[in-house]
Amino acid sequence: MKKISREELQRKLKVLNPHWENSQVDDVIRKYKKRSYFDLLFPLVSKFSVNRAVILMGPRRVGKTVLLYQIIEEFIRQGEDPKNFFYVSLDVPLLHGLSLDELIQLYLEIFPGKKIEGTVIIFDEVQYLGDWDIHLKVLVDHHPQTRFIASGSAAAALKRKSRESGAGRFTDFMLPPLTFYEYLDLLDLRDVLLNDRGYGSPPEPKDIDGLNREFINYLNYGGFPEAIFNPDIQKAPDRYLRSDIIDKVLLRDLPSLYGIHDVQELNKLFGALAYQTGNEVTYESLSGSGIAKNTIKRYIDYLEAAFLIKTVKRIDDSGKMFQRTNYFKVYLTNPCMYSALFDLVDPEDSQTLGNLVETAIFSQWLHSPEVTNRIHYARWNGGKGEVDIVFLNPQDKVAWCVEVKWSDRFVERPMDLKSLLYFCGEHGLKTALVTTKSKRKTENIGSGFKFEFVESAIYCYAVGRNSIYNKKTLDGPEEILRAGDRITD
Repeated sequence: MKKISREELQRKLKVLNPHWENSQVDDVIRKYKKRSYFDLLFPLVSKFSVNRAVILMGPRRVGKTVLLYQIIEEFIRQGEDPKNFFYVSLDVPLLHGLSLDELIQLYLEIFPGKKIEGTVIIFDEVQYLGDWDIHLKVLVDHHPQTRFIASGSAAAALKRKSRESGAGRFTDFMLPPLTFYEYLDLLDLRDVLLNDRGYGSPPEPKDIDGLNREFINYLNYGGFPEAIFNPDIQKAPDRYLRSDIIDKVLLRDLPSLYGIHDVQELNKLFGALAYQTGNEVTYESLSGSGIAKNTIKRYIDYLEAAFLIKTVKRIDDSGKMFQRTNYFKVYLTNPCMYSALFDLVDPEDSQTLGNLVETAIFSQWLHSPEVTNRIHYARWNGGKGEVDIVFLNPQDKVAWCVEVKWSDRFVERPMDLKSLLYFCGEHGLKTALVTTKSKRKTENIGSGFKFEFVESAIYCYAVGRNSIYNKKTLDGPEEILRAGDRITD
């Protein structure tokens, strides 16, 4: 059998690291604008004072590889030696079967006399290597002066192994899909469409019709950086996004991690859940598809771990959770997965659009797990009363609530929001936020209570912006590294 020579392996590593020769990363990478998450990740990887590896995880196609090369580019811009940065992707067929130690040895052989201390070593798509977590922990222990970064798209697998084997040695960093804030920022549309005075002030739309058009584009394809710059993907997200993101997770990542044998059954369930995004479902209604209830519960756990969906628990009008979780809401973690599975949303399809607007707003909260874990929805009186988003404080008391609408009707008819009025009265709330399609208004209702009406696109933008801002106000990089789970999902 023909054997791969070390020279051939080293040539491939040089291709993956063009900065060794050109002192800059590939031109394709350099043209991309940095996501806001770059400013959160770079301080973690640039501090060598804490001996931890950074585990970058997230769904497929959210820009992890681009972000890794941008980190290298920034180090070089700051005057660091380009040869001190080693990037390798473990999904390259030529490199299959090589251990992390063997890859590092190949790197050091390319530069005779070079030492590993003081370098930054990046293992991309690390989930393709068995027992990567054990080997990486050994490297971290033996080389405290080296910064290791590992990344991968199988978020569920990485998180589990990171916490099982990397306790005290790994810091998890989740890179989610694009927020609406980042979507406008990457397209240089923020200043065109908005007056944004920064955190603490609600943005003002300059062109609400133009903003809403971009909001619908965001719903259709805007969660993935590649899609927002590629017209072919925008026209046929089902062809590109489904095959690259959803199918690979359902057909490869989850079955290999959890030993799922009936992939068709899993795919069927995910399609059913995706179609109901923003709606309440029950295990009984889902089991009508022919899948056993216990199997459905396991599959939902897997789909949540893979960052495809998020379930939300129901409370009643008193703010209490039910002892048995028979009812729950389901959201896609990225609204544009709907168009990838079914079709582009029609701006005139008010029902589907309303569900996707609610999904988009909820998905912005996923960037703030400390908030998301306390978000519920309220439903009572046989489903006649409902409030879309309810936040419970640490004492499990209702702190605030939001009703999501893609309509301006309630701005002029606020008393039609009977369920919201009742719920706020039951919990002594003095204000409630209601999203609209294009209007903003503060409406005083009786004595001491008011509705704040704000455009859905503006609210979605502000939640995404504030989530990123709040991450930036955490302690310094050293403290974040030591308390790694503070910036994970």
